[in-house]
Amino acid sequence: MTSIRERNRALILRAASEEFADKGFAASKTSDIAAKAGVPKPNVYYYFKSKENLYREVLESIIEPLLEASAPFNQPGKPADVLRAYIRSKIRISRELAFASKVFASEIMHGAPHLSAEQTAQLNAQAKHNIACIQGWIDLGLMAAVDPHHLLFSIWAATQTYADFDWQISTVTGKASLDEADYEAAAQTIIRLVIKGCEIDEVHTSASEQVTSA
Repeated sequence: MTSIRERNRALILRAASEEFADKGFAASKTSDIAAKAGVPKPNVYYYFKSKENLYREVLESIIEPLLEASAPFNQPGKPADVLRAYIRSKIRISRELAFASKVFASEIMHGAPHLSAEQTAQLNAQAKHNIACIQGWIDLGLMAAVDPHHLLFSIWAATQTYADFDWQISTVTGKASLDEADYEAAAQTIIRLVIKGCEIDEVHTSASEQVTSA
């Protein structure tokens, strides 16, 4: 059963994600965040101490899922299966954590001034691990010799655009918001482009060829 404390923290975090995504850190006011969350302004300080701490918690709320999305790379698996699972996880984050994703994107574009050294190290280490996995598949002849860095960057761009550029997507599609079928179509399209573009042979990849990189 959710406690009042947990409920209030969740309400404030969601409201803060929306405010920071819409206005940025500097222009966002704790009074507006409190109003959107439906709690008294002192509650924001009671639970988070400061606006900066609240902003950091919003970042933390997206960093953990981003790291978890890479779980398929952390165990043996066929290239197509790993990439398919990774892309689906990234699309799910864009759908379920759209506001936090926008905050994270803005943070990165401004040089990540609020990310801790530990968070930066975790994100960089996981990215390097994923790249090493892709290079390992290339070395084994399981996929085309694409640049693994740019393949990963392309997947990030293709999946995160559904959160970070939702206004543009809504304008082009004529929909106020995308539904489950839209996100499924997005995932399938990106997966097809990656699997086919990387020339991954799903039919002839055997269990003995499942690899992961340390």
